Amino acid sequence: MEWEGGRESGNIEDRRGMGAIGVGGLGAGGVVLALIGYFVFGVSPSTTLGALSGAGPAAQQQGVRGDPSDQAGRFVDVIETNVDDVWTQIFRQQGQRYQPPAGVVLYDQATGTGCGLGQTAMGPFYCPNDQKIYLDLAFWQELSGRFGVQGDAAKAYVIAHEMGHHVQNLLGTTDQAQRLGAHGAERGSVRLELQADCYAGVWAAHASEVSGGKVSMDPKDIEEGLRAASAVGDDTLQKQSQGQVMPDSFTHGTSAQRMSWFRRGASSGDPAQCDTFSAAKL
Repeated sequence: MEWEGGRESGNIEDRRGMGAIGVGGLGAGGVVLALIGYFVFGVSPSTTLGALSGAGPAAQQQGVRGDPSDQAGRFVDVIETNVDDVWTQIFRQQGQRYQPPAGVVLYDQATGTGCGLGQTAMGPFYCPNDQKIYLDLAFWQELSGRFGVQGDAAKAYVIAHEMGHHVQNLLGTTDQAQRLGAHGAERGSVRLELQADCYAGVWAAHASEVSGGKVSMDPKDIEEGLRAASAVGDDTLQKQSQGQVMPDSFTHGTSAQRMSWFRRGASSGDPAQCDTFSAAKL
């Protein structure tokens, strides 16, 4: 995947090495907060949505804002900036104004967020309350070691998926998912996550166009993104951890569904093709 020459916006807040400070006043669900943007590990969305509405924010922390000097931080900066550029163009074409997220927070172990205590075990997540994406870069090792998915394209897919949740928040889709209900193979949480996968594909389709080729996903990179989507399907994760599949507890969709919606976004480049909420079959 090409990214080294991509534009950096500095919309990064680096809290690595700070630890979590002032994390008090959380509701019972806040300590194990399973956010809507929570990517992999399968906490019930009913806990997620309840926590978002009921848990008070943890004390807000501030890290160093700007361009990270290390390669891993620079990669996140470039991809976040490129995803923003893609959605800025799409919103403009639709006569709307895109508002970037408040930042991507790099942290380790735990950190205070607008949605409660963010922890490494949650995986990458988006908090709609403060409009920030939270990422412990140790997840890259998890992606490689646990899921067997390597490469920059897989990492970029993860970031673009979480950015997709920001787009959903801007458009009011997050609220729509909550009204549909929070569990089951065809319910709101699954539709929300599959749409974010599709939005990640839309980004991949336009990444080169908005960057003058400096950030780009070739067909092999798309396949890498598809492997990442497949690795974190609910059925695959449940088979690994429990030895059986329980569709009623799905939160993100099956491996086949996640691949299908990412592929749809990447092949069409059209967010209108990502309407999982109107789809009769996911």
